Amino acid sequence: MNLDDRALVDRFLDMMAAEAGASKNTLASYRTDLERTADSLGGVLGNANSDGLSGLGKAWSDLAPSTVARRSAALRRFYGFLFDEGLRKDDPSAALPRPAFERPLPRILDSDEVSRLFEAAEDRASSGEHLAVRNLALLELLYGSGLRATELVSLPRGALRVGQPFLILRGKGSKERLVPISGRAEQAVEKWRAEVPSASLWLFPSGKSHLSRIRLYQIVRAMAADAGIPPERISPHVLRHAFATHLLSGGADLRVVQSLLGHADIATTQIYTHVDSARLIELVNTRHPLADRR
Repeated sequence: MNLDDRALVDRFLDMMAAEAGASKNTLASYRTDLERTADSLGGVLGNANSDGLSGLGKAWSDLAPSTVARRSAALRRFYGFLFDEGLRKDDPSAALPRPAFERPLPRILDSDEVSRLFEAAEDRASSGEHLAVRNLALLELLYGSGLRATELVSLPRGALRVGQPFLILRGKGSKERLVPISGRAEQAVEKWRAEVPSASLWLFPSGKSHLSRIRLYQIVRAMAADAGIPPERISPHVLRHAFATHLLSGGADLRVVQSLLGHADIATTQIYTHVDSARLIELVNTRHPLADRR
Protein backbone atom coordinates (compact mmCIF):
# COMPACT_ATOMS: atom_id res chain seq x y z
CA MET A 1 0.00 0.00 0.00
CA ASN A 2 1.44 3.39 -0.98
CA LEU A 3 1.65 6.37 1.36
CA ASP A 4 -1.34 8.16 -0.17
CA ASP A 5 -3.59 5.13 0.32
CA ARG A 6 -2.31 4.63 3.85
CA ALA A 7 -3.28 8.23 4.65
CA LEU A 8 -6.77 7.64 3.21
CA VAL A 9 -7.20 4.48 5.28
CA ASP A 10 -6.11 6.35 8.40
CA ARG A 11 -8.71 9.08 7.74
CA PHE A 12 -11.40 6.47 7.12
CA LEU A 13 -10.60 4.62 10.35
CA ASP A 14 -10.58 7.90 12.29
CA MET A 15 -14.10 8.52 10.99
CA MET A 16 -15.21 4.98 11.91
CA ALA A 17 -13.92 5.46 15.45
CA ALA A 18 -15.37 8.93 15.95
CA GLU A 19 -18.72 8.71 14.14
CA ALA A 20 -19.57 5.00 14.09
CA GLY A 21 -18.00 4.19 17.46
CA ALA A 22 -16.14 1.20 15.99
CA SER A 23 -14.18 -0.88 18.49
CA LYS A 24 -10.41 -1.41 18.33
CA ASN A 25 -10.95 -4.95 17.05
CA THR A 26 -13.27 -3.70 14.28
CA LEU A 27 -10.81 -0.99 13.25
CA ALA A 28 -7.95 -3.51 13.15
CA SER A 29 -10.09 -5.83 11.02
CA TYR A 30 -10.93 -3.02 8.58
CA ARG A 31 -7.29 -2.04 8.27
CA THR A 32 -6.21 -5.62 7.56
CA ASP A 33 -8.92 -6.12 4.95
CA LEU A 34 -8.09 -2.85 3.19
CA GLU A 35 -4.35 -3.54 3.19
CA ARG A 36 -4.81 -7.05 1.76
CA THR A 37 -7.18 -5.71 -0.88
CA ALA A 38 -4.57 -3.13 -1.90
CA ASP A 39 -2.12 -5.99 -2.42
CA SER A 40 -4.67 -7.81 -4.59
CA LEU A 41 -5.13 -4.62 -6.64
CA GLY A 42 -1.40 -4.21 -7.26
CA GLY A 43 -0.85 -1.65 -4.53
CA VAL A 44 -3.59 0.76 -5.65
CA LEU A 45 -6.62 1.21 -3.39
CA GLY A 46 -7.96 4.77 -3.28
CA ASN A 47 -7.82 5.18 -7.08
CA ALA A 48 -9.01 1.67 -7.97
CA ASN A 49 -11.59 1.57 -10.76
CA SER A 50 -14.61 -0.66 -11.35
CA ASP A 51 -12.66 -3.03 -13.60
CA GLY A 52 -10.08 -3.61 -10.89
CA LEU A 53 -12.71 -4.20 -8.21
CA SER A 54 -14.72 -6.60 -10.39
CA GLY A 55 -11.57 -8.71 -10.75
CA LEU A 56 -11.36 -9.25 -7.00
CA GLY A 57 -13.79 -12.15 -7.25
CA LYS A 58 -11.09 -14.19 -8.99
CA ALA A 59 -8.36 -13.00 -6.60
CA TRP A 60 -10.52 -14.01 -3.63
CA SER A 61 -11.69 -17.33 -5.07
CA ASP A 62 -9.85 -19.34 -2.41
CA LEU A 63 -11.32 -17.36 0.50
CA ALA A 64 -14.34 -18.40 2.55
CA PRO A 65 -17.59 -16.70 1.45
CA SER A 66 -17.85 -15.04 4.87
CA THR A 67 -14.37 -13.50 4.42
CA VAL A 68 -15.26 -12.22 0.93
CA ALA A 69 -18.47 -10.71 2.30
CA ARG A 70 -16.61 -9.01 5.15
CA ARG A 71 -13.95 -7.54 2.84
CA SER A 72 -16.58 -6.34 0.37
CA ALA A 73 -18.47 -4.65 3.20
CA ALA A 74 -15.29 -2.91 4.40
CA LEU A 75 -14.54 -1.67 0.89
CA ARG A 76 -18.07 -0.40 0.34
CA ARG A 77 -17.81 1.69 3.49
CA PHE A 78 -14.34 2.89 2.50
CA TYR A 79 -15.32 4.04 -1.01
CA GLY A 80 -18.56 5.49 0.30
CA PHE A 81 -16.48 7.56 2.72
CA LEU A 82 -14.14 8.77 -0.05
CA PHE A 83 -17.11 9.80 -2.20
CA ASP A 84 -18.93 11.57 0.64
CA GLU A 85 -15.78 13.48 1.57
CA GLY A 86 -15.12 14.58 -2.02
CA LEU A 87 -11.93 12.55 -2.19
CA ARG A 88 -13.32 10.64 -5.18
CA LYS A 89 -15.78 11.76 -7.87
CA ASP A 90 -17.39 8.33 -8.02
CA ASP A 91 -18.13 5.30 -5.87
CA PRO A 92 -16.94 2.12 -7.65
CA SER A 93 -18.13 -0.27 -4.95
CA ALA A 94 -21.05 -1.55 -7.06
CA ALA A 95 -18.47 -3.67 -8.90
CA LEU A 96 -17.41 -5.51 -5.73
CA PRO A 97 -18.17 -9.25 -5.37
CA ARG A 98 -21.38 -9.99 -3.47
CA PRO A 99 -21.19 -13.64 -2.43
CA ALA A 100 -24.36 -15.39 -1.38
CA PHE A 101 -23.78 -17.43 1.72
CA GLU A 102 -25.78 -18.80 4.57
CA ARG A 103 -24.86 -17.80 8.08
CA PRO A 104 -24.14 -21.00 10.02
CA LEU A 105 -26.50 -21.74 12.88
CA PRO A 106 -24.91 -21.14 16.28
CA ARG A 107 -23.85 -24.08 18.41
CA ILE A 108 -25.77 -24.31 21.65
CA LEU A 109 -26.21 -26.56 24.64
CA ASP A 110 -29.55 -28.05 25.58
CA SER A 111 -31.11 -27.42 28.98
CA ASP A 112 -29.94 -30.77 30.42
CA GLU A 113 -26.34 -30.04 29.48
CA VAL A 114 -26.51 -26.59 31.06
CA SER A 115 -27.90 -28.19 34.23
CA ARG A 116 -25.00 -30.65 34.31
CA LEU A 117 -22.54 -27.81 33.82
CA PHE A 118 -23.97 -25.88 36.76
CA GLU A 119 -24.22 -28.94 39.00
CA ALA A 120 -20.52 -29.69 38.53
CA ALA A 121 -19.52 -26.03 39.02
CA GLU A 122 -21.69 -25.64 42.15
CA ASP A 123 -20.33 -28.86 43.61
CA ARG A 124 -16.75 -27.64 43.23
CA ALA A 125 -17.56 -24.14 44.51
CA SER A 126 -19.25 -25.56 47.63
CA SER A 127 -15.79 -26.59 48.86
CA GLY A 128 -14.84 -22.92 49.05
CA GLU A 129 -11.81 -23.50 46.81
CA HIS A 130 -10.65 -20.12 45.46
CA LEU A 131 -10.72 -20.77 41.71
CA ALA A 132 -13.89 -22.87 41.88
CA VAL A 133 -15.72 -19.90 43.46
CA ARG A 134 -14.43 -17.67 40.65
CA ASN A 135 -15.43 -20.15 37.96
CA LEU A 136 -18.99 -20.39 39.22
CA ALA A 137 -19.28 -16.59 39.13
CA LEU A 138 -17.99 -16.58 35.55
CA LEU A 139 -20.48 -19.25 34.52
CA GLU A 140 -23.42 -17.48 36.17
CA LEU A 141 -22.66 -14.26 34.29
CA LEU A 142 -22.00 -15.96 30.94
CA TYR A 143 -25.16 -18.04 30.82
CA GLY A 144 -27.34 -15.98 33.16
CA SER A 145 -26.77 -12.62 31.46
CA GLY A 146 -25.41 -13.44 28.00
CA LEU A 147 -22.29 -11.31 28.38
CA ARG A 148 -19.66 -11.27 25.66
CA ALA A 149 -16.30 -12.70 26.70
CA THR A 150 -14.59 -9.30 26.51
CA GLU A 151 -17.35 -7.65 28.52
CA LEU A 152 -17.12 -10.30 31.22
CA VAL A 153 -13.36 -10.44 31.78
CA SER A 154 -13.06 -6.63 31.83
CA LEU A 155 -15.74 -6.00 34.46
CA PRO A 156 -14.56 -3.56 37.16
CA ARG A 157 -14.50 -4.89 40.72
CA GLY A 158 -17.43 -2.66 41.67
CA ALA A 159 -19.54 -3.31 38.56
CA LEU A 160 -22.17 -5.21 40.54
CA ARG A 161 -23.72 -3.52 43.56
CA VAL A 162 -25.70 -5.23 46.27
CA GLY A 163 -29.41 -4.83 45.63
CA GLN A 164 -28.89 -3.56 42.06
CA PRO A 165 -30.11 -6.39 39.79
CA PHE A 166 -28.54 -5.06 36.61
CA LEU A 167 -25.32 -3.92 34.98
CA ILE A 168 -24.80 -0.99 32.62
CA LEU A 169 -22.29 -2.14 30.04
CA ARG A 170 -20.46 -0.41 27.24
CA GLY A 171 -20.27 -3.07 24.56
CA LYS A 172 -19.45 -3.12 20.84
CA GLY A 173 -19.25 0.30 19.26
CA SER A 174 -19.15 1.86 22.74
CA LYS A 175 -22.94 1.42 22.96
CA GLU A 176 -24.41 1.19 26.45
CA ARG A 177 -26.98 -1.43 27.36
CA LEU A 178 -28.75 -2.63 30.47
CA VAL A 179 -28.01 -6.24 31.47
CA PRO A 180 -30.15 -7.93 34.15
CA ILE A 181 -28.37 -9.94 36.83
CA SER A 182 -30.14 -12.88 38.45
CA GLY A 183 -30.18 -13.44 42.20
CA ARG A 184 -28.05 -16.54 41.66
CA ALA A 185 -25.42 -14.58 39.75
CA GLU A 186 -25.44 -11.81 42.35
CA GLN A 187 -24.80 -14.32 45.15
CA ALA A 188 -22.03 -16.06 43.20
CA VAL A 189 -20.33 -12.76 42.38
CA GLU A 190 -20.56 -11.49 45.96
CA LYS A 191 -18.97 -14.69 47.23
CA TRP A 192 -16.17 -14.31 44.71
CA ARG A 193 -15.66 -10.58 45.27
CA ALA A 194 -14.96 -11.29 48.94
CA GLU A 195 -11.83 -13.08 47.72
CA VAL A 196 -10.71 -10.35 45.34
CA PRO A 197 -8.17 -7.88 46.83
CA SER A 198 -9.87 -4.59 47.62
CA ALA A 199 -7.16 -2.73 45.68
CA SER A 200 -7.95 -4.64 42.48
CA LEU A 201 -9.45 -2.66 39.62
CA TRP A 202 -11.00 -5.79 38.14
CA LEU A 203 -13.61 -8.27 39.24
CA PHE A 204 -11.60 -11.07 37.66
CA PRO A 205 -7.98 -9.98 38.06
CA SER A 206 -5.02 -11.83 36.58
CA GLY A 207 -1.45 -10.61 36.98
CA LYS A 208 -1.29 -6.87 36.37
CA SER A 209 -4.55 -6.80 34.43
CA HIS A 210 -7.71 -8.87 34.17
CA LEU A 211 -8.42 -12.39 32.98
CA SER A 212 -7.82 -12.79 29.25
CA ARG A 213 -10.41 -14.03 26.77
CA ILE A 214 -8.15 -16.98 25.94
CA ARG A 215 -7.94 -17.97 29.59
CA LEU A 216 -11.72 -17.67 29.94
CA TYR A 217 -12.09 -19.99 26.95
CA GLN A 218 -9.79 -22.53 28.63
CA ILE A 219 -11.68 -22.28 31.92
CA VAL A 220 -15.06 -22.87 30.27
CA ARG A 221 -13.77 -25.92 28.42
CA ALA A 222 -12.30 -27.36 31.59
CA MET A 223 -15.65 -26.89 33.33
CA ALA A 224 -17.36 -28.71 30.48
CA ALA A 225 -14.98 -31.65 30.84
CA ASP A 226 -15.75 -31.80 34.58
CA ALA A 227 -19.46 -32.04 33.71
CA GLY A 228 -18.91 -34.81 31.18
CA ILE A 229 -19.60 -32.55 28.19
CA PRO A 230 -17.17 -32.77 25.21
CA PRO A 231 -15.01 -29.63 25.59
CA GLU A 232 -15.00 -28.97 21.84
CA ARG A 233 -18.75 -28.32 22.01
CA ILE A 234 -18.49 -25.38 24.35
CA SER A 235 -17.00 -21.89 24.56
CA PRO A 236 -17.98 -18.58 26.17
CA HIS A 237 -19.83 -17.67 22.98
CA VAL A 238 -21.73 -20.97 22.96
CA LEU A 239 -23.04 -20.09 26.43
CA ARG A 240 -24.13 -16.68 25.10
CA HIS A 241 -25.96 -18.49 22.28
CA ALA A 242 -27.61 -20.81 24.82
CA PHE A 243 -28.72 -17.78 26.87
CA ALA A 244 -30.49 -16.30 23.84
CA THR A 245 -32.01 -19.53 22.54
CA HIS A 246 -33.32 -20.63 25.92
CA LEU A 247 -34.89 -17.20 26.50
CA LEU A 248 -36.75 -17.49 23.20
CA SER A 249 -37.77 -21.03 24.10
CA GLY A 250 -39.30 -19.64 27.26
CA GLY A 251 -41.39 -17.16 25.28
CA ALA A 252 -39.20 -14.04 25.45
CA ASP A 253 -39.86 -11.36 22.84
CA LEU A 254 -37.25 -11.18 20.07
CA ARG A 255 -36.79 -7.43 20.56
CA VAL A 256 -36.09 -7.97 24.25
CA VAL A 257 -33.45 -10.59 23.45
CA GLN A 258 -31.92 -8.20 20.89
CA SER A 259 -31.61 -5.55 23.58
CA LEU A 260 -30.14 -7.96 26.12
CA LEU A 261 -27.50 -9.19 23.66
CA GLY A 262 -26.64 -5.70 22.46
CA HIS A 263 -27.28 -6.47 18.78
CA ALA A 264 -27.51 -3.36 16.60
CA ASP A 265 -29.54 -5.22 13.95
CA ILE A 266 -32.42 -7.52 14.82
CA ALA A 267 -31.43 -9.72 11.84
CA THR A 268 -28.48 -10.85 13.95
CA THR A 269 -30.84 -11.92 16.72
CA GLN A 270 -33.27 -13.65 14.36
CA ILE A 271 -30.84 -16.49 13.77
CA TYR A 272 -31.88 -17.91 17.14
CA THR A 273 -35.41 -18.40 15.85
CA HIS A 274 -34.02 -20.88 13.33
CA VAL A 275 -32.26 -22.81 16.08
CA ASP A 276 -35.40 -23.32 18.10
CA SER A 277 -37.80 -24.34 15.34
CA ALA A 278 -39.61 -26.81 17.62
CA ARG A 279 -40.62 -23.94 19.91
CA LEU A 280 -41.91 -21.91 16.96
CA ILE A 281 -44.07 -24.81 15.78
CA GLU A 282 -45.46 -25.19 19.30
CA LEU A 283 -46.30 -21.47 19.48
CA VAL A 284 -48.21 -21.61 16.19
CA ASN A 285 -50.14 -24.69 17.28
CA THR A 286 -51.09 -23.28 20.67
CA ARG A 287 -51.30 -19.48 20.24
CA HIS A 288 -52.75 -19.04 16.75
CA PRO A 289 -56.45 -17.94 16.75
CA LEU A 290 -57.39 -21.03 14.71
CA ALA A 291 -55.52 -23.47 16.97
CA ASP A 292 -58.72 -24.52 18.82
CA ARG A 293 -60.84 -25.04 15.70
CA ARG A 294 -61.51 -28.63 14.83
